[in-house]
Amino acid sequence: MSAPLKDLFDVTRYRQTATQLAALHPRFDSVRFLNHTLEGLADRELLARLHRTAEAFHLALPVPFTEQLAVLRAHAPQIGHGFVAIWPCAHVTTHGINDPATALDALKFFTRFGSAEFAIRPFITRDPVATLALMRHWADDADEHVRRLASEGSRPRLPWGGNLPALIADPSPTLPILTALRADPSLYVRKSVANHLNDITKDHPELVLDFVANWDRTDARTAWIVRHALRTLIKRGHPKALALMGAGAVPKLDALFKVGPARLKLGGTLTLTATLVSTHTRTQSLIVDYVVHYARPGGATAEKVFKWKQLTLAPGESVNLSKRQVIRDFSTRRHHPGRHRVELQINGRRLAAGEFSLS
Repeated sequence: MSAPLKDLFDVTRYRQTATQLAALHPRFDSVRFLNHTLEGLADRELLARLHRTAEAFHLALPVPFTEQLAVLRAHAPQIGHGFVAIWPCAHVTTHGINDPATALDALKFFTRFGSAEFAIRPFITRDPVATLALMRHWADDADEHVRRLASEGSRPRLPWGGNLPALIADPSPTLPILTALRADPSLYVRKSVANHLNDITKDHPELVLDFVANWDRTDARTAWIVRHALRTLIKRGHPKALALMGAGAVPKLDALFKVGPARLKLGGTLTLTATLVSTHTRTQSLIVDYVVHYARPGGATAEKVFKWKQLTLAPGESVNLSKRQVIRDFSTRRHHPGRHRVELQINGRRLAAGEFSLS
């Protein structure tokens, strides 16, 4: 098993960090930095360690904020790990919130080493108009990390970053940013744009559908963003989303769907196969998913839709599909014994089903 992420901030890293920072400023107090970071280290989880590092730096170098930033700008390229390098951004948020011009310029710099997507959100909350206007300007930056920050930092619902209630209620202030990035050459940026739009679909599906409907999807980059932005709506069988993807029609086909083995133990592999035979006189666009109804305590179930394949099927043509999935527990999903129904979903319609029992 891989080491826990919190171990990125371990004794070795803290000693190395103290040495590097001491070489950058004569007033940096290595002893105080190490005392603050190492005391109680074993009891702190990942984010607590990250923020503790920023606190320790501030305590160990009691100089003006701008002077601290100069040291951090020199240190950031030395860190060498994208997640660890988030801690200078945390320092900026804590000590620069009342100097937004200086702080935001620093975040633009630090995001190249460790994303400032979390650190920028308090600035959006404090002054959304000015901050989002600046982020719209960043969407034209030559650096893909800065462009991604413009989208990722302003997502209404950012994992680990908390929600931005004002943008959940009205996401329109971020739409100019997303428009500017709709054909970005960087996949790193395009993933963020798609995730940002997918966030919005959870509260304003029609807004997103109308927003992307006129985008030029002959550009493969834009088409990729739209496809991934609508993934939640497509899994839910939203008619307008399916139509936008060319898969709005009721599929005309014969489907043979098999689920096996009939009995599984936790850690076992579920195998799904589907044979689709077109009965249509025209070529069909098909979005194939499958739905697992997970057994819950007390006889209840909870369904989850999984993507399978997007394809076209000519008249009379057939295709064989197969999928394997290991049934194991995750931090976000715990399995329970009992019968699990599995459905084949095509263009939002449930066409066939099977089941397996988990022990």
